[in-house]
Amino acid sequence: MTKRPGTFPRTPIRRAAGLLAGLALGVALLTGCSSEGASTDCGLDQCTVTFDRGVEANATILGIETRLVGAEGDQATVEIAGERLSLTIGQQATEIAGFAVTLDSVTDEQVKIRVSRNPEG
Repeated sequence: MTKRPGTFPRTPIRRAAGLLAGLALGVALLTGCSSEGASTDCGLDQCTVTFDRGVEANATILGIETRLVGAEGDQATVEIAGERLSLTIGQQATEIAGFAVTLDSVTDEQVKIRVSRNPEG
């Protein structure tokens, strides 16, 4: 093994510390979301929430509460940050509480919305 100035071999302690730091970051990102009757797929500034129909479906994402109120055809009513919104598939994002909300799909089994932080909000 050639020893170069300024380089240090990775010790098991340094590897373990790096692994623990990575795990801590992953857990911190995941703890921002919780749900019941819904599934979430979140990034740093955007989440997709898929609500199951026929149950009390809700999710906490990006620090806000979301809840499916009802759906029919290509429309859905959701409650986000305590305010009710009626959304239609294909309509421009609706802004509420510093977030942009769009309705992606409505099926007999599920309703999918996208919630993203509004950069101007």
